[in-house]
Amino acid sequence: MPTRSAPTDDRRAPLTRERVLRAAIDLADTAGLGALTMRSLAQALEVQPMALYHHLPNKDAILDGVVDLVFGEIDRPEPGGAWREELERRARSARRVLGRHPWAVVLLESRRSPGPATLQSHEAVLATLRAAGFSVAMAAHAYAVLDAFVYGFAVQEASLPFNADTAPEVAAAMMRDFPVDAYPALTEFATEHVFRPGYDFGDEFEYGLDLILDGLERVPLA
Repeated sequence: MPTRSAPTDDRRAPLTRERVLRAAIDLADTAGLGALTMRSLAQALEVQPMALYHHLPNKDAILDGVVDLVFGEIDRPEPGGAWREELERRARSARRVLGRHPWAVVLLESRRSPGPATLQSHEAVLATLRAAGFSVAMAAHAYAVLDAFVYGFAVQEASLPFNADTAPEVAAAMMRDFPVDAYPALTEFATEHVFRPGYDFGDEFEYGLDLILDGLERVPLA
């Protein structure tokens, strides 16, 4: 009687630091950052909690690790290239990554033990700006403004109670709950903008990004 080969099952794979961190990201993606504990992570990996400590000493180390993996997913600009195009590419990539991992935005700049991907990401942005002629002070301004916009937009986009398909329906339901005469500007905004076919809040990202980059192109670099 022929023997049946054992099914491939990631849960049977040896426990490694990388596997623990990937499982932590999956757990946060599925249930939110608040659900990520050593115990819940061990349950997801079907191991005893103590097994995790052979690879990561505590939850802080796990958070450091997942932040570095998230930074590693973001495209890095190429120093020496056309700085505007490089930073546009990086900003769009960061938005996509934070769309996949919305919980990560509150962690990205919070860690005191940054990993190599985090440091390489920061280095690439600053080196791109410096290679383009930005002074150290102007590079700091540009980097801060760009990340404030990208991170803030990611938070707002993830928090909205609608998406591109449901925006008119949700807005109409919201409007039924208040007297339109009391809020004429809000009513105008909804009826002449949100209710229009093809409305997508995400389109505001490109508009805002262009405003910032247009401004940076006009200011003295020194």
